[in-house]
Amino acid sequence: MLSIVFGFLFGAILMLAFGYNPLLAYDAMISGVFTSPYFMGEALRQATALTFTGLGFALAFKAGFFNIGVSGQALAGWISAIWVALILPDLSKFLLLPLCIIVGMLVGAIWAAIAGVLRAYFGTSEVIVTIMLNYTMLQLTNFIIRDVLTDGGNTSEMVGENASLSLSWLTALTQNSRLNAGIFIAIIVVILYWIFMTRTTAGFEIRAVGLNSHASSYAGMSAKKNIILSMFLSGALAGLGGAIHGLGTFGNIFTQGGLPEIGFDGIAVALLGLGNPIGIFFSSILFGVLDIGAGFMPNRAGVPDEMANIVTAAIIFFIGANYMIRYFIDKRAAKKQTSSSTQGGKV
Repeated sequence: MLSIVFGFLFGAILMLAFGYNPLLAYDAMISGVFTSPYFMGEALRQATALTFTGLGFALAFKAGFFNIGVSGQALAGWISAIWVALILPDLSKFLLLPLCIIVGMLVGAIWAAIAGVLRAYFGTSEVIVTIMLNYTMLQLTNFIIRDVLTDGGNTSEMVGENASLSLSWLTALTQNSRLNAGIFIAIIVVILYWIFMTRTTAGFEIRAVGLNSHASSYAGMSAKKNIILSMFLSGALAGLGGAIHGLGTFGNIFTQGGLPEIGFDGIAVALLGLGNPIGIFFSSILFGVLDIGAGFMPNRAGVPDEMANIVTAAIIFFIGANYMIRYFIDKRAAKKQTSSSTQGGKV
């Protein structure tokens, strides 16, 4: 909470330094979202995708790995889900929609597992491998769109109603926003994630490997198995986010100029939520509000919408500062304890 407060304060100081009114800017951002059902729906729609990518990053992070490839895994889930929907348009909705989502999860999981296998058996850095896989998936996606899904075009056809996540009553409630059934799937996944990580043996082993892989191996846990499993599940969550983003938000896929922002923003969401699924869910809502609300700052307050990105970056910075401060405090406390023990032994 303090990281969020300090982030907003830093943004306010910066606005004042450049001659802008921070109170007017923040009022435009917040009121613009919360006073409009449409923009509130759009913020929740953005939060839906961020919840999945945030959970995906958090799971790998719990196991002691930095999955930078969340964006590529989300893109893998997006392209595969749309591809299946376009190949089987006449399949009933009760079969097609779950199939698209499952395929999106599996492709994202397999894409992430590549880094897990290389780390487990060859000791390669998952950071370097996932970064490389990100850009491999970006180029592969654009190739599939131009040469497989279309005849040299940049946008695929729209998926049929049987593969859509839109709900008419939810669309009407939010005045034609793109909020869809993915929000309910996100809530269910948050609950399942918490149960898995805190109430199952597999979840315990993943956390144990993250805390100390050597001690886990000594206790009989397979470090290699848990490395691959954690990356597989992390990619599955990211792929699920990409599939729902594609089927729910857009209903198609188009050539990408860069990696999807939901991946990198998901990392920030996971850090702000401190790896807790409930914290990640509410952090994703905050980031959704910041992202959608930023559009109101130029027109209503005359403040560039880039200021919202600065606020987001400042929040992440103070989260990092929180980790740094805790590290030095713990180190100092350990040093004092060692010093006291030494003096006690001498006495």
